[in-house]
Amino acid sequence: MTPDLIDISPDVADALSSGRPVVALESTIITHGMPAPQNVETARAVEDEVRAAGAVPATIAILDGRAKVGLDAAALDRLGAAEGVVKASGRDLGAVIAKGLSAGTTVSATMRLAHLAGIGIFATGGVGGVHRGAEVTMDISADLMELATTPVSVVCAGVKSILDISRTLEVLETNRVPVIANGTEEFPAFFSRQSGIAADHRLDGAEEIARAIAAHHAFGSGTGLLIANPIPADDEIPAAEIAATIDEALKAAESRGISRKEVTPFLLSAINEATSGRSLTANIALVRNNARLAAEIAVAAAR
Repeated sequence: MTPDLIDISPDVADALSSGRPVVALESTIITHGMPAPQNVETARAVEDEVRAAGAVPATIAILDGRAKVGLDAAALDRLGAAEGVVKASGRDLGAVIAKGLSAGTTVSATMRLAHLAGIGIFATGGVGGVHRGAEVTMDISADLMELATTPVSVVCAGVKSILDISRTLEVLETNRVPVIANGTEEFPAFFSRQSGIAADHRLDGAEEIARAIAAHHAFGSGTGLLIANPIPADDEIPAAEIAATIDEALKAAESRGISRKEVTPFLLSAINEATSGRSLTANIALVRNNARLAAEIAVAAAR
């Protein structure tokens, strides 16, 4: 750990020192993933899900050039309302800190900071991956490289359905990252429970997943694990229904020349508008569902 760069909140530090379960949470959901006031409301609800399952939440962000592991209520409110907050992946941490900026941390940055703080379980909505058309644009999320090099387990609802799911899974396989689906034979597709693509491994519930994580790390592979947790059935938008909406959003992004870090926030906003808010409701439900599972896994791992 680098204590000169990272501030760990007292409750998170106490839990880590006493061996109690901790779950890392990202902050781009607050700064770039959802509109106000749902962004801060969801962040608080996700933390409550973690606490209710018996673990300590550690929301991670950069504030005024300081990496923060564990945010208080005032910090959450500040992130939710602040203008000019940047979106930081793992590669951006040094520059953002040098400039004294504030940033929401993506999956890759959150994984890196969680690992440095000693946190091994992380809950998010969906991870980044290989974008459609990447054979031309080379747009591949740093999240995949972080999973290949940082031993943190990421609980998500699959990769975002705006991505090329099949190619994303191929990259993870190449980089030796285990992909485990919770309670299903099929890899989930964020808004939808099914993607049409078989999962590499099915495990059922937190206890079995915790054992797999422990065994994976015992072999010293050095990689993270992707735990794919399907959105609850009552909250999903079936793949056939959402597909046309995603295609239209992708066309709109291309016609406006939107690329790189701006793509995902634009697409999620466009899809939410096109679905009259249904996709935002689904997004909130799946994030809370992932936080519950992540906390259950952290509790099982601590035992």
